[in-house]
Formats: sequence, structure tokens, C-alpha cells
Amino acid sequence: MNFAAQLFYSSYLNERLERLFSPKPAIKATEENDPFWHREELHPGPANPCDSYKGVPISNGGVGRRPTLIEPERLQDFGEEELLNGNVKVHEPRVVVEAPVITLKEPPKTRRVSEFRIVPRPTLLYLRFEDISAAAFTIQSGIQKTPCTYSRLSKQYSMEIYLKKEQLHYTGSVKERGALYLLSSLTQEQQRKGVIVATDCNFSLAVAHHAVELKIPVFAIMPSCCSSPRLRIYRDYGAMVISYGSASHDSKNHARHLANDNGYLYLEEDESATYLAGLGTVGMEIYEQVPKLDAVLVPAAGQYGLLAGTAAAIKHLSSHILVIGIEPQGFPLLLQSLKTDGPIKDIHSNPNTKLYGDLMESSLGNNTFQLAKKLVDKVISVSEEDSLVAMLRFQEFERSTVDTEGAMGLAAILAGQLPELRGKRVAVVVSSANMELDLVRQCVDRALVLEDRVSKFSVQLGEWPGDMAKLLDLLSREDVRLLDVSHRRHSDKSDLFTAKVECVVETRDKTQSAQLRKTLSERYPSLCWLER
Repeated sequence: MNFAAQLFYSSYLNERLERLFSPKPAIKATEENDPFWHREELHPGPANPCDSYKGVPISNGGVGRRPTLIEPERLQDFGEEELLNGNVKVHEPRVVVEAPVITLKEPPKTRRVSEFRIVPRPTLLYLRFEDISAAAFTIQSGIQKTPCTYSRLSKQYSMEIYLKKEQLHYTGSVKERGALYLLSSLTQEQQRKGVIVATDCNFSLAVAHHAVELKIPVFAIMPSCCSSPRLRIYRDYGAMVISYGSASHDSKNHARHLANDNGYLYLEEDESATYLAGLGTVGMEIYEQVPKLDAVLVPAAGQYGLLAGTAAAIKHLSSHILVIGIEPQGFPLLLQSLKTDGPIKDIHSNPNTKLYGDLMESSLGNNTFQLAKKLVDKVISVSEEDSLVAMLRFQEFERSTVDTEGAMGLAAILAGQLPELRGKRVAVVVSSANMELDLVRQCVDRALVLEDRVSKFSVQLGEWPGDMAKLLDLLSREDVRLLDVSHRRHSDKSDLFTAKVECVVETRDKTQSAQLRKTLSERYPSLCWLER
């Protein structure tokens, strides 16, 4: 102990001894006059520093002493004093020994409830509305928002018909939506290498056009059976056209070979979520353009992606809107698949290749089938004749030309297969209008015959002057358009003094055709109506 500490210690003991042994009157100890050092609030620690606090010498996760108000160094210098029976007792300083360290055991591991039972997770949808919204945002700068206008046919069929005119796209098909989003989703490396198509269809036309717009090299491998006007369209879009093989499977195999050797991406219409999301933007636009909608009619042809994508968008926005798929009667792939509860690869039918060219390469994938099964309310089929008549209605009332696939929605209404939609507000998707001019002319002529508006008849006329003029005058008074006339003399050996006249005429409607038949039958007993 140093000199300063000894001096301080001796003065401190002398002062305490004088205070203790000096005579004083007896005073009852109370809380007011009790010496301050006797109060418990001034002694937060134990009397003996080595004693434990409440029997558990633990502090902050470890074993040790509870901290006191006096540092351990000062206790070693001055010792410890206690008041015992009025006597001062001085103890020698003790050496503080740390208590043994007690290591706590780790708590036992517990198993979660999920480890004992299987918790079902929500199934992920193959096509989400968020994907369709993202596609709409991506393609908005490259795809125009097509109109959805009120049709003049509405009063004739007792329902409010709105036509979503997707045939107004640059390539004349709704497939542009899916093709553009598919091309925009490619990596920069793949866009730099290029893409290749090998099927003459609306999808290939859309890929050729938008690939060039995005500065992506595009190659079109087409068979020799592809017509020259179609090949010229691909070249006008900017694609590199290569003719190979005599059939479509030859051009496809060659395209895959080129893609593997040169790193091109071979594209064909499929059921990828990216492609379906692009097609689903049609449903979003219809919902925005037609308020208080009751039903949507969608062509279910090709790869059925338009039907699945549109149904996904419509049902998310409003579940009460009916989604009805329309497919050709000669190729009811979706209807047969729904009956067997599984996608069918081939139903062994022979649809008209000229009218339904895209259907020849069609297939129904499992993902598209599951979406259609879950979201589509009804699927019906329409005949070839109804589709041709619907094409004629588009030309007469809407002043537009569409193909058979684009006319299938209206064909279902004309055929009277949807009586539950009378008085309802219905949107019809007009998907495409890609048909060669000579085929359009043949379809219109066939539709006129189906409606009894073009008729062919023959009559026996005498060789007297003026008989032919009288027949033509009668047709003129009936306001009938004469399309063709054939005058044959000596056609029948039994009567050498008569001539057979064959006429092809066109009437306004069925009523005028019936009136013409009645008038000619009364005037010419030898009248014979011929089939066209």
C-alpha cells in the first residue's frame, strides 16, 4: 500500500473512531435518523462481493459477479468494513476468485409442421394475366390498336354485334401480335444470328414482316407448290426466300438443317407462353372497347392459341363474359379433344386445303387444351357453306374482304347456332383476310349459288324471229341480271325446229328468285332449272 493510501486510511479510521466513541443521547433509530449507509437502496450489491446474486451468478449470457458500485481495485486497497454491535472490524482484503464457467447446452432442435405433413402449393398458371399485360406494353409501338365497330348486321340477327377487325393489320392477320412479342423476347445474340420459317401461313408472314422491322435476318424456305404471288409478298417484306422441295415437309427438314448448321432459330407456330401472351392482347382490347359485353366469339383454328390467349384475358377481367370457340366442321379437333378429355393429334379428316390452308399444319398442344378446357364456355363447329355465306355478308354489309377463318365467328351467328345470344352484346373476332383474289371470286360465286341468288335454267325456243328477244325482255322486266346466255340450235334430234337456250341469272335475294321461277314457269312450259 503506497504512502498516500496509508495516510488517507489512517485519517479515515481516526475520524470514525471519534464519532463512534463520543457520548451521545440515545436516539431511537427511525427511517429519518438512520445513517444513510444503512439504507438498502445504497447497497444494490451483496454484502460480500464473492456472494452470488439471488443464487445465480449469471450475467449477460455468462457466469460472473453482479457489478458493484465500488471497483474491485479499490476493495483491494482499502479492504472492507462492517458495523458489528457497534464495533469496527477490519478484514484483510480477499482475493476474488471467479466462479467456474458453466456452459449452457443448446436448445433441442424442433421440427416444423411442414416436415410432418405435405402442404399443397398453389399451381402455377401456364398463362397469367401479368404476361398478357407485359406483352401489350411491349408490342404497343409495333402493333396498331384495331377497331371494334358496331355491325349493320345487328338488327338482322337481333343482337348487338361488334366486329374486332384484326384483318386490318399490316399482314392481314392477328398472328402479328404473337409473332412480334415472340421476336422481341429473343436474346440479342439470337436476334443477331437470325430466324428461319418454312411454312406458308399467316404466322410466317407476320414473322417475316416484324423480323425485318426489328433488324433481324429472316429466311423463308418455301416448297415449290407455293404460288408466285405469295413468294413475292415474302420478298416485299424483306425476307430471303429459298425454294426447296416439292412438299411442306421437305422445306421444313431443310430449314431445320440450316438452323442447326448456321445457328438460326427455327420458328413455327406453337403453344409457347410468350406467343399465347401476345395473342391474348386481343381480349384486353375488346374489354376496353366494348362496355357491358356479354360474349366473345373467337375462331378456334390454326394452333388454337388465339382462343386460349383471348379466353385467359377475358376471364381474368370479367368472369361472367362468355367465351365461345368456333372451328370448321371439317376439322373439329377441339370438340373431339374435349369429348375424350385429352388433346387429339389427328382426327383423320380432309378439310378443304384451299379454304383452310393453315389447318393442315395445325395441332392442339396439352397446355392450350388445358386452357381451353378451363376457360372456354362453349365450342361449336360451322359448315363450309355457312363460312362462305358469311364471307359474302362481309363484302355486302361491311365492305371488307375476309377469308374463311376470319368469317367463322359470323358464320355461327348466321347459321342460328347461338340462340341464347339474342338481345345480347357480342364481340366477334375477325382474325384474318389472307386469300388470293381468284379464290375470293370463286368463294363469292359459290356463296351466291348457296343463297339461290345465282340460278341457271334452260328453255326451248322456236326459230321464229323475236323469240329470243321476248325472253330477254322478260328478264329485264323482272330486274334480273343476266350473267351468261347460250343459244344452241338443233340440240334435240326429235325436234329440228327448236333451239335450246341456257341462261345464268343473278337475283337480289331469295324472294326475287322465287318470283322469277314462278313467272318463267307460267310462260315457258319447257323450263328446266339446272344445278351449278
